Amino acid sequence: MELSKSIFRKNDIRGRVDNGELSEELYELLGKAYGTFLLENKVATKAVVGRDNRETSEKFAQAFIEGVLSTGVDVIDLGIALSPMVYWSQFSFDTGGSAMVTASHNSKEWNGLKISSGVGGVLSGEDLYKVVERSSFKQGIGQLTHNSVKEEYIKDLVSRINIEKELKVVVNTGNGTAGFIVPDLMRAAGVEVVEHNTKSDPSFPNYTPNPKDPQMVEDTGKMVLKNKANFGLAFDADGDRLGLTDENGEFVPPDLCLIFLARDILKNKPASSIVCDVLCSQAVKDEVEALGGVLYTSPIGYFPIKQKMLESDAELAGEISGHIYYKYNYYGFDDACFAALNLIQYFSNQEKSVSQLVAELPKYESSPAYYINVGDSNKEQIVKSIIEEFKKQGLEILDIDGGKIIFPKYKGWGLIRQSNTSPSIVLRFESKTKEGLGKIEGFFREKLERREVMGEWRAG
Repeated sequence: MELSKSIFRKNDIRGRVDNGELSEELYELLGKAYGTFLLENKVATKAVVGRDNRETSEKFAQAFIEGVLSTGVDVIDLGIALSPMVYWSQFSFDTGGSAMVTASHNSKEWNGLKISSGVGGVLSGEDLYKVVERSSFKQGIGQLTHNSVKEEYIKDLVSRINIEKELKVVVNTGNGTAGFIVPDLMRAAGVEVVEHNTKSDPSFPNYTPNPKDPQMVEDTGKMVLKNKANFGLAFDADGDRLGLTDENGEFVPPDLCLIFLARDILKNKPASSIVCDVLCSQAVKDEVEALGGVLYTSPIGYFPIKQKMLESDAELAGEISGHIYYKYNYYGFDDACFAALNLIQYFSNQEKSVSQLVAELPKYESSPAYYINVGDSNKEQIVKSIIEEFKKQGLEILDIDGGKIIFPKYKGWGLIRQSNTSPSIVLRFESKTKEGLGKIEGFFREKLERREVMGEWRAG
């Protein structure tokens, strides 16, 4: 079997099905490597495994489970589940092993694997590759059990929330896995739910379930207006990313959602630490510090966010992609369902609408995060060379993740980094003025064009 090293990424394993990168044979091999890792490192003798609703996920999950069982590690098969349900099950079953067959927000041609190392920990695809490369696996006979945790998961989350008044909320799951769970969860919490694209369809006939996909954003907004809802919530394919649309059908960036969630926490637990990623707006820092909190900045991705949360003893963390991590009153992992309930709880206690609350936040002109496909083999060199060019211009550069270049003259910044989950580079820009935002973006465009990077700037 030919193995593509590029699928073993920093945060997970992710590749294309349509070009043969992924196969049942590969997933069985990954299962053997994962079971071996768990035993050799004395992490666990049992693992929970879930899968999303993609066409290939069931057969890939079965092959992976067979591989894990062959090492002597026991498996609890959750069947179709959300990534946060898999993480939640680790705590419920007290097991250090978990795996989720999913490509998260990627399109239908993709699939992947998220794996843990210990309860609440994460194992990178790069680290698993080292075990795969050795080709020396443990042998044994593990026991397989099946357990759907949907009812228990819903009951636990609802018990942690107090929604003051009923709100009408559009729930758009983009025909992904979240449609199995989210509508029932919301109704159990006392929400009036308007379902949209909640029927499972692994062909994703309308658009890829990605809360920041322009089509999904626009569609959610139209449904909010049509149904005169208080707001709309969009979920990605495996339920760990969340998007918010206000009552006017306008998208609310996830970093601004983080501010609303931080308000509740800082009210109940003053001086708490909050973590955001390097792409988040300066507005997050302004607001968190104004409320007496302490803000820490992290590189993007599950592992660095979790590390920064541990280092800072943070109660909450968020990424511009829509991942929200709750330690406050929860377990510390990213869960779009729990974040959604907390947003609903916050808005149910407000007299003002979502758009009015957003209008009161610190004002910055911000671009979306842009993704440009440049190929896995090119992205590192492109990012490094552009950062070096800015450095030679004497500009201050924060190197937490890629390079965040500070432009004092334009009261803003521009960031360029490599994507951890796709063959892309990522950019975002911010300034106090529209003119400044345009200038900063222009500097990056000029440097990319000179390097003949002419691909589409995809907002995501």
